[in-house]
Amino acid sequence: MDYSKKHNIKVYLTEEQLNRRIAEIGAEITERFRGESVYLVCILKGSVFFTTELAKRIELPMTMDFMQVSSYGASTRSSGVVNVKRDLEHSIDGENVIIVEDIVDSGFTMSRLLSLFESRSPKTLSLCTLLDKPDRRVVEGLDIDYTGFEIPDKFVVGFGLDYDQRYRNLPYIGFVEE
Repeated sequence: MDYSKKHNIKVYLTEEQLNRRIAEIGAEITERFRGESVYLVCILKGSVFFTTELAKRIELPMTMDFMQVSSYGASTRSSGVVNVKRDLEHSIDGENVIIVEDIVDSGFTMSRLLSLFESRSPKTLSLCTLLDKPDRRVVEGLDIDYTGFEIPDKFVVGFGLDYDQRYRNLPYIGFVEE
């Protein structure tokens, strides 16, 4: 079934483009932390596709954990209120932590998470996002260590990203056309 026509979704980044860039990020992380281990934190639910593909491409010992936060609900815009629904299961004290996010736009969620994680004494703390939407940035000074793609201010779905819990399973990133 061609979801892009039935649901008015225009393909923006193909599965091949996503896989190629994720491999590049995996190689960058492998090189930066060579001889050490990393602790990947997948921000659920949207980042699960990206995190698993990235993990397969990092050639280092690793731990993976999951955190669930929400700032969207059933809307296409962030509410600005970040709700932690599921916290980490293990301590990150002394770990090389990489927060893996699907998309960074306003920066509210990442700003709050970075502050929370810094208080837990990691050895290093990095932010990795598949998509960066800088035109929506409200939080100043947010440093993203690894970015897959910079995108315009449009609502996207696919490859884990959803609209009201739908379209996560699309193998590409697409714009939802209004």
